[in-house]
Amino acid sequence: MIDALLLPFHFPFMRDAFLISAIVAVPTALLSCFLVLKGWALMGDAVSHAVLPGIVLAYVTGFPLALGAFGAGMLATLATGYLTENSRVKQDTVMGVVFSGMFGLGIVLYTAITSDLHLDHVLFGNMLGVGPEDLWTAGGIALAVTAGLLLKWRDLMLHAFDPAQAQSAGLPIRALHYGLLAALSLTIVATLTATGLILAVGLLIAPGAIAFLLVRRFGQMLAVAVVVCVGAMLAGVYLGFFLDSAPAPTVILILTATFLLALLRRLRQTRAGRSLA
Repeated sequence: MIDALLLPFHFPFMRDAFLISAIVAVPTALLSCFLVLKGWALMGDAVSHAVLPGIVLAYVTGFPLALGAFGAGMLATLATGYLTENSRVKQDTVMGVVFSGMFGLGIVLYTAITSDLHLDHVLFGNMLGVGPEDLWTAGGIALAVTAGLLLKWRDLMLHAFDPAQAQSAGLPIRALHYGLLAALSLTIVATLTATGLILAVGLLIAPGAIAFLLVRRFGQMLAVAVVVCVGAMLAGVYLGFFLDSAPAPTVILILTATFLLALLRRLRQTRAGRSLA
């Protein structure tokens, strides 16, 4: 019985899948808390789609795919910020135009070239096929993003809650704004191998949303989000082995189920409070 339960750990590709899951879970969970507070939930979805042309161009020119993805993500976010500040169009509209356009450009570029680059791996991840280079890339990015967010979490929290007060307190608003966008682009690069572009948005929204429903202090929210995300990632890889399902979608389903349970708990607490009142 125990041998059967430990069977996934006997395979090197499964151990690598567990490792990269734990690596990417921490920065995505921390970042999701800030995205939820700032109302940037769709920003993660948008950036994850916008990096596709950068990946294709990097492949064609021989540059690292991570570098191309990061460049495309930052280009898209900077273009969105510039158009929002210099036009009457609202940010969500500009975001939809810019990021959908870049995703369409990526698809066109991909179909126009002959390559062995698997689009399904880029879009949906290839967690069971990670190599040492993927682990080192994800680990380096995860360490840098996690360190930056933890060092500046109080400033970023104030910027998320009340940008006007943050500015009056002398905080570098623009640096915090674009630093958070850079962290977002880097984190999406780190999740390319694990969950792919499309499913990465689940890791960038669900952990923070779940923690937001469970606790009331932001410090606790960060800790809960990390625990939830790491647990869901490891459980998804483990269950995917026995269910013969892809790990990334299994992780997202676990996060979705956890969110629904957290939401039901919050609704019960609200109803109990009203009945006592």
